[in-house]
Amino acid sequence: MNNFLLIADGIGTGTLRNGFCAASADIWQVVGWILLVFKIVIPIILIVLGMIDLGKAVVASKDDEIKKAVKSLAMRGIAAIIIFFIPTIIGLIMGLVGNFSSSGAEADYNVCKKCITNPNKCQVTNED
Repeated sequence: MNNFLLIADGIGTGTLRNGFCAASADIWQVVGWILLVFKIVIPIILIVLGMIDLGKAVVASKDDEIKKAVKSLAMRGIAAIIIFFIPTIIGLIMGLVGNFSSSGAEADYNVCKKCITNPNKCQVTNED
C-alpha cells in the first residue's frame, strides 16, 4: 500500500520516475504487446475458420449450407476488421483524453499512451 501511495504522489508533479504510468510502464508495455498480437492473430483465425466452413459447405454441394457458410464468412470478416481496428480506436480515444492542463500529468499520460500504442518503443525517460 505504501508503494502505491508513493507512485500516486508523483502523478502530476512533473517527475516521470514517480508518476503512475512511468512506474508501471512494464505493465503497460505488456498490455500493448497483447493488443498487438490480438490485432494480428484473431482476425487471421476468424478468416481461416470461415474459409474452412465455406470449404466444407462447397464440398457438401448443398445450396443452403453454402449460403449459410458465405453469410458466416462475411460476419467473421466484419468481426476481423473490427478487431483489427480496436487498437487504433483506443489510440484515438486516448488522444482525445490526453489534453491535461498539468504538464507533469500530461507527460506521465504520454508514457502510458506510448507503451500501449507502440510497445516496442516504450522507454521511460525524463524527456517523454
